[in-house]
Amino acid sequence: MARYLVNRLLQAIPTVLLVSILVFLMLHMIPGDPAEIFIGENRSTPEMIEAIRERMGLNRPLHEQYLSYMANALRGDLGDSLSTRRPVVDEILTRLPSTLELTAAAMLISTALGLGLGVLAALRHNTIVDTVSMTIALIGISMPVYWSSLLLIVVFSVNLRWFPPIGQGGLDRLVLPAVALGFLASGSLARMVRSSMLEVLSQDYVLTARAKGLRESVVQRRHALRNALIPVITVLGLTFGQLLGGAVLTETIFSRLGIGRMYAEGILNKDFTIVQGTTLFIALAYVLINIFTDIIYVYVDPRIKYE
Repeated sequence: MARYLVNRLLQAIPTVLLVSILVFLMLHMIPGDPAEIFIGENRSTPEMIEAIRERMGLNRPLHEQYLSYMANALRGDLGDSLSTRRPVVDEILTRLPSTLELTAAAMLISTALGLGLGVLAALRHNTIVDTVSMTIALIGISMPVYWSSLLLIVVFSVNLRWFPPIGQGGLDRLVLPAVALGFLASGSLARMVRSSMLEVLSQDYVLTARAKGLRESVVQRRHALRNALIPVITVLGLTFGQLLGGAVLTETIFSRLGIGRMYAEGILNKDFTIVQGTTLFIALAYVLINIFTDIIYVYVDPRIKYE
């Protein structure tokens, strides 16, 4: 297992490096001078801008700037925010609990809804239940998270007044953003569960279990559902990445103080260090989650071996 982990981590290095290079180059192509943003447009003078550029290393060639940034990143230094002047790592750690809370709640909702719709559609294959379930799944896949967020606010906050529309702190302020974000990921999960469940239901061991006279509920629960969920585990890692991406819009719409909103504000304010550091953090988290998912998959399915 140790060898497998080392190999997977080595395979992840090119992915993280590629993401960091692309973001670094894209940010340097965006109009705007980080030194001028750091000082403030109304208070800057050419001498001050040049001094800050020299201090930040912006006068050096791009490849030297990138190598210096990555060397500092390996030591846990992602630079200072141009807007708040605080270390980017501190900004991320301050906002991380809110994003994890939202992502975890959305993950529970998407998993419950996706499993429910997928299993129901498979067990009622080619019926109206199957059609309705897959229609809901298709809506979840197709509907942008900003549209579902605004729809939930209009219905449950403006009209029914059941939940507060924005802010955080308390379960009532978590429900709407978690539902909006969870519904986004539930559609693809439901389709995956349905496909896997239908495949398992046609296997010989399921037919044998039925031939032995076992109750249909026992066959579905012990033999079909358990084996159908094995391939779904791999989708959960991708779902986590999808939820992290969706958190950018969701947290912005619902005014939650998370990493996603910080990322969006960094883009609007041209806070290059925030955008670059947050992107690197999310890419690393996504890679580690997928490695963890692969490990769980090996434990769940004994047919798979570490290589």
